[in-house]
Amino acid sequence: MKAFATMLENLVFSPGRNAKLAHLVAWLRSNSGDSRGFGVAAVTGDLSLPHVKGKMIRDLAASASDETLFALSYDFVGDLAETVSLLWPQDHSHNDTDFALGDIVRQIQGATRKEAEAIMRFHLDRLDQTQRWALLKLATGGLRVGVSARLMRIALAQAFDQKVEDIEEIWPLLSPPYEPLFDWLEGRAMRPKSEGKAVFKPLMLANPLEEADRQKLALSDYQIEWKWDGARVQLVSAEEGVRLFSRSGDDISAAFPEMVIDPSFKGVLDGELLAGTPASLGSFNDLQQRLNRKKPSGKFITENPVFIRCYDILMQGGQDCRHLPLQQRRVMLETLMGTIDDERLDLSEMIAADRWEALDEMRTNCRANSLIEGVMLKQKSSTYQLGRIKGQWYKWKRNPFYADLVIMYAQRGHGKRSSKYSDFTFGAWQDTEDGRVIVPVGKAYSGFTDAELQKLDKFVRDHTIAKFGPVREVEQKLVIEAAFDSIHHSSRHKSGVAMRFPRFHAIRWDKDPEEADTLDSLRRLIS
Repeated sequence: MKAFATMLENLVFSPGRNAKLAHLVAWLRSNSGDSRGFGVAAVTGDLSLPHVKGKMIRDLAASASDETLFALSYDFVGDLAETVSLLWPQDHSHNDTDFALGDIVRQIQGATRKEAEAIMRFHLDRLDQTQRWALLKLATGGLRVGVSARLMRIALAQAFDQKVEDIEEIWPLLSPPYEPLFDWLEGRAMRPKSEGKAVFKPLMLANPLEEADRQKLALSDYQIEWKWDGARVQLVSAEEGVRLFSRSGDDISAAFPEMVIDPSFKGVLDGELLAGTPASLGSFNDLQQRLNRKKPSGKFITENPVFIRCYDILMQGGQDCRHLPLQQRRVMLETLMGTIDDERLDLSEMIAADRWEALDEMRTNCRANSLIEGVMLKQKSSTYQLGRIKGQWYKWKRNPFYADLVIMYAQRGHGKRSSKYSDFTFGAWQDTEDGRVIVPVGKAYSGFTDAELQKLDKFVRDHTIAKFGPVREVEQKLVIEAAFDSIHHSSRHKSGVAMRFPRFHAIRWDKDPEEADTLDSLRRLIS
């Protein structure tokens, strides 16, 4: 447990990707057995301990400390695991004991709810503060250490000198604590077989198109498509069944069960998951409702349909197509789609432009369709490779929208930001029967520097006018310039609008809040 807790702590205090990767690799190489396997599962979000809930942890904390002290501490710290680990009475007589992470996990997995609570209390009494924090994070599934499942798979590849694509391909076939995986990685067995299985193929990604690229690229060498504002997915149909994967290789079939009913072909299709149907597109907000449901009801599925707009074919039957040039793969995809009569699948449209000026105009005018983010340029001769290959695929997004908005609420962040107010809700002016008021239109936690975060945090502390649990309402006097990709109607938000990917563009300390934008001006941006 000590090694796992130290590794987590190192991850929290290592902001850079390479530093996090180095800590993961070192931990993977120096640990073994169930403890390593369950640790990997905890970091990737694949570890389930259903009998340990937040309420259980709060009840344990209340029994071990003063209720008022706990409430005040939790309100200040903003993180349950950190609060409990700090407040829990320390028993120094067990400081030299190192409990195996694997043993703790198996104990909890095999316990009833009541037994799980006793097991948690037992270990909280005996672990030091850092290990208590690690156990609580692991048990409640809230690590938030800045490591994605993808980064963990890269770390595994580096730690054991294997190709990350070979690990990603078999990942959906594995479950914690991953004994077959480590048997292969450490040379005790062959790689688990994926033939005939519905497994993920690592994605090829695009680089942003820069002005320098435009000067040297010939448009005639590139296949041009719209860049759709959906969710990148991969549909895999194999002898063993059908699976739908997210861009990071996570199996999301349970969230979209209608997409994994036998699609009458065998192979792997790369595309964009969109809301609605090919004949009647929904908004990204509609898609987000589906993305937020892990196990949707039949009625919800019927009322919120989705489909895949396909733009590449990676496997056809048992044939791997990734080594073929894009131009040839496109012909194969068009031929396949011509044999499929299924509104769950649609073919991405190719667009024609022989001059950069014409393409730029198309990119700018694509705002008429709020689901189009810009254009994609893919070299016709490109093979399908893992990651972002220089010079092969480009994305040329339309310019973002900007609006001057007023900060209304703030909340502490997570991980290294747990002591700072870093999550901000902002609003626009609206005329009502009771006068002019500011209504919330978005929330953002990115786009500012560490130095700016210090100033924002101080502003919140100096200008708080009300407290609602972890949320602080502040004086409506600070204006920010927010950038966002698009804006849509939304019945789920009080203002009636929802922003797509809002972030800070600038903090306008110089602006009077009366100068901020109105809700009507934002509504006019809806296409």
